[in-house]
This record gives sequence, structure tokens and C-alpha cells, in this order.
Amino acid sequence: MKALVVDDHPIVRMGLRRLVEVEWPEAAVSEAATLDEALRVLANHRPEIVLLDVALPDAQGTEGLARMRRVAGDVPILMISLNKDPSYAQRLLQMGAAGYVSKDKTGEELVAAIGRVLDKGRYVPPDLADRLLSMLEGKSVGALPHEALTPQEYRVMQLIAAGHRPAYIAQAMHLSVKTVGNYRMRIFAKTGWRNNIELTKYCVQQGLTEPE
Repeated sequence: MKALVVDDHPIVRMGLRRLVEVEWPEAAVSEAATLDEALRVLANHRPEIVLLDVALPDAQGTEGLARMRRVAGDVPILMISLNKDPSYAQRLLQMGAAGYVSKDKTGEELVAAIGRVLDKGRYVPPDLADRLLSMLEGKSVGALPHEALTPQEYRVMQLIAAGHRPAYIAQAMHLSVKTVGNYRMRIFAKTGWRNNIELTKYCVQQGLTEPE
């Protein structure tokens, strides 16, 4: 089995690699600390699974998955994140992730997730499954304002909440400043927020801000 572990923290990479090698002794595990490095590895070595951290120095949130999908093709990608928001998991799964595991889970659960993905399945943590299933089926029970946002709108929301200016957001997301402004107005229209202060307050309360 060939695996690629992508995380910017050396200790985390070492732990994930060790976990895979203990469970699959024959595994050949490659590592990358950034998305660009991971894409270079993919160009030379085709893994059977990618373990991808959501927050990387050169790609945050859904951006990393989108760029990885374009290069990885049909290689399954298991997302690993500190974010436990069901709507965030929903977006990643809708964008083609094969699974989603938060970093507070046990090694046993991660092994189960990897095994399921290798068997061509999809993995969602049990504590998110019921809520996520309702969201994927289009049910609106208990829906929160941010759950109506598209992946791009969600990412713009996070960057605004982090205090970034439109020019920075445009550069980070490869958009024009005008497009960022349009996304901002659509976010406000969908959620009812009137300004960046209300947006930021909501994101902090809901735990939607990206970890450093």
C-alpha cells in the first residue's frame, strides 16, 4: 500500500506515518509539509490514498482539496482537520473528499477511516454522521446561516473573519478584488449579517475560524 501524508507539523506527520506503518507493515509512506510539495510527490509517485491536512501554509480549507483533486485524479483523499463543524465536512465531501476525520479522534478511528477509504468507501465520524446525513439529503432541520454558503463563499467568510483585507483574499484564492467583494455581498445576503463585525463574531462563536 502506498500513502501520502500531507501536514505542516513534523510530529503530526511522524505520528500519522507510524500509525499507517504499524497497521500496514508493507506500506510505503511519503510525506509532504506543503501542498506544493505534495503535488510534486504526486507527479512522481502515485499513492493509493492521501491523508491531507485542511490547514497548510500554502493552501487553506477547501482550496487545498480543490487543487489536490485536479492533480490526484481518482486517488482518494482523506481530510484531517481541527474543525468539527458538520457543514465544513459536508463541503469537503461534496467537493470529492473520500472521508473526513477531526484531529481529536483516536488512532483506532483514523485506522478505520483509512481502511474504509482503501476499500473504496467513504468515511464520516459517527458523531457527525446523523447531522451530516440530514444536510446531504437537503433537510433544513436546525440549519445555521453559514450552511447555506457555497465552498467559495465559506472560504471568503473564513478569511474575512481572520481579519484579512480583500486584496489578500483575492491573492490567496486566485480571484479579483471585485469578485471577492461580490462573494462578500452574497454572504451577507444569505446570512443576514450586515458587516464584517457581525460575520467575525458569528464565526468565533461557532468555531469556524481557521487554526493558525
